[in-house]
Amino acid sequence: MRTIRSFVDAPLSPGATVTLSELASGHLVRVLRLGVGDAVVLFNGDGHDYAARLVSLGKRGAEAQVLSASAVANESPLALTLAQGVARGEKMDLVLQKATELGVAAIAPMNTERTEVKLDAERAAKRMAHWHGILAAACEQSGRARLPRLAEPVSLAAYAAAETAQVKLMLDPAGELCLPDLALAPGATVALAVGPEGGLSDRDRATLHAAGFRGLRLGPRILRTETAGLAAIAALQALYGDLA
Repeated sequence: MRTIRSFVDAPLSPGATVTLSELASGHLVRVLRLGVGDAVVLFNGDGHDYAARLVSLGKRGAEAQVLSASAVANESPLALTLAQGVARGEKMDLVLQKATELGVAAIAPMNTERTEVKLDAERAAKRMAHWHGILAAACEQSGRARLPRLAEPVSLAAYAAAETAQVKLMLDPAGELCLPDLALAPGATVALAVGPEGGLSDRDRATLHAAGFRGLRLGPRILRTETAGLAAIAALQALYGDLA
């Protein structure tokens, strides 16, 4: 039987009654046709699933009573940060969704030399809220109880200067490394930088290289931005994570 999971941006504990958002309520009630007394699983990103049941249905949202909590242990042992050059619209959404499903620990959107999406403060705030919703929905679907950490978009130079991962990689068709060269130690933290449409420029690569990033190539074909990072994440998870 399918488990129905719903993200709640609020503290959760057994015995508490919580009001679900209009979006979550609409999905549970209008789409899934749930009613009072039906079971749901709530999570808020703290690493637990909370068994609950719907206790009321209102115009502004349904209410659910939390019955019990259980720890969820399905996070990857590979602590991987995806530093993604901001791509246009649906491409960025796809990358965030699938990277979450594949188990990345953090996502750092970068504004690179070839980034075509320009966000002022208001648009950036709306985009962050939208991206957070993408991550929450991907966790609902994939069974994760922790959302990847999502950083505010910054310049590639600012990101590179602040990154502290033990292993720093950038996707580069001419990179000096291939996957078998890595031989990551257990517990190593990894950062993977991926360019937007058009890839990383020479200046971008020079900036990353100066910050300790090494070029990683993925075979003989040129991959799109929405393919390249996901392919690399899947390969790294298969070699060093939990895609066994």
